[in-house]
Amino acid sequence: MSDSCCSHGCAPPPASQSPRYRRVLWAALIINAAMFGIELAGGLSAGSVSLLADAVDFFGDAANYGISLVVLGMALTWRARAALFKGLTMGAFGVFVLGRAAWSAAAGTVPEPVTMGAIGALALLANVSVAAMLYAFREGDANMRSVWLCTRNDAIGNLAVMAAALGVFGTGSAWPDLAVAAVMGVLALSAARSVIQQARGELRPVPAQSAHSH
Repeated sequence: MSDSCCSHGCAPPPASQSPRYRRVLWAALIINAAMFGIELAGGLSAGSVSLLADAVDFFGDAANYGISLVVLGMALTWRARAALFKGLTMGAFGVFVLGRAAWSAAAGTVPEPVTMGAIGALALLANVSVAAMLYAFREGDANMRSVWLCTRNDAIGNLAVMAAALGVFGTGSAWPDLAVAAVMGVLALSAARSVIQQARGELRPVPAQSAHSH
């Protein structure tokens, strides 16, 4: 019960003191690595930009969970640095997705909607499972917040991929797929901005503390 004490009235316990959080991160890392392989193969097979974008996101999240496990027991400064790196990575992902969507729009290829929908549903199941495990830790430091935001955005993105699959099936056009990929890119940029701002705030030294630490 103690590790669910994340209400506004009390500070959550440090992640480094929570074996449950470490187990959740390991489970999230394994799930995201597996889904990266599945979505990469499916995206290439179906010609779907939104699936490829989601695959890159799964890869980035797996790497992020690995980084989080490495810095979990370290000082807040190191966890904030990891969060800053992850925020920059999320931003780079957003730029990549927008660029890929523009390239596919120019190429004019139409994805295969059945594969898109099936893999999107599997990805949603994976991300909802991870999000449910991470929900209790969503109000921690910037590093913990970045992990939660990544997973939340992924679940939203999976729903959008499934909607895009229906749109492609109904219209025979690539535009639903491209529109979803663009939204996913903007969502990544928005989350990156939030994480970077909080991480920079945690890295900004407090004069009294910085003088005392030397």
